[in-house]
Amino acid sequence: MTDVNNEYFHQLIKSIDLNQTISTLENDKQHFILIGFCCDEGVKRNQGVIGAKEGSEYFRRAFFNLAAHLESNTRLYDAGNVYCDSEDLESAQQLLAEYVAKIIQLNATPIVIGGGHETAWGHLQGLYKKKLNPTIVNFDAHFDLRETLTGNLGSSGTPFYQASRYLQDQQLDFNYYCLGVQPFANTNRLFDYAHATNTQYLLAEHINNNSQDLSFIDKITAQNKQIYITLCLDVFQAALAPGVSAAQALGIDSPFVINALRKLKQSKQVIALDIVELNPKKDIDNRTAKLAAALLANFLQA
Repeated sequence: MTDVNNEYFHQLIKSIDLNQTISTLENDKQHFILIGFCCDEGVKRNQGVIGAKEGSEYFRRAFFNLAAHLESNTRLYDAGNVYCDSEDLESAQQLLAEYVAKIIQLNATPIVIGGGHETAWGHLQGLYKKKLNPTIVNFDAHFDLRETLTGNLGSSGTPFYQASRYLQDQQLDFNYYCLGVQPFANTNRLFDYAHATNTQYLLAEHINNNSQDLSFIDKITAQNKQIYITLCLDVFQAALAPGVSAAQALGIDSPFVINALRKLKQSKQVIALDIVELNPKKDIDNRTAKLAAALLANFLQA
């Protein structure tokens, strides 16, 4: 590990304007581009507690103040935010998708900070635009496989249902892994759809009873396929992450997720990452924002 002048993230990160023509980034470097998705509409449609629209702002405050311990060939950029200021979630998701596609075109890794979990469908559409179909690794108390609403409208509960239907229409495989599932937060109908789509999952109780066991992650990386990580902060115990729409009294602890993120990063298969459902209005002493920041820092330095 190379000491980058003992700098903090706010000293290392550079601004980047994805609306400008960018010819290329250095080929011999690892590039990560941060972009916020400021949106409450998906959570609102899912009848949750709004507030995640401010999540990326509070995340940045916590993240930028952390000391950076990165390899010397790592480059980090901030591309600003995509805003959903109306009920038109779909247009905001399309704009996010365009930016994600641009980031991929630059041979960089998108890091999207939500926003509710509707962020994931915008993120995935950007990957699909570039003809990528990565394995989805979701750390989440919920499957988020709810059917779309009337008019085929999505919500924070539908992103992976939308992905499964899109891939089915394209005659492509839907490879979905969900870690931290809470039985009491998912109906039998959702479990049935998970089984019908061959979704692989770990219950939160199993993780809590086997917190050192990363064999499920080994199973994913053994396939040697590209990976998209999506991390919903409601997967954690409410004491660790109170600042979410649906806090979990029996959620999982952070060491399992940190070790899983490190192992996934070290596989060199991760092409995209997002962290979602940070709701500052429900947070206590910025506890959840600080957790989210620490998770990304651990991922980047792995």
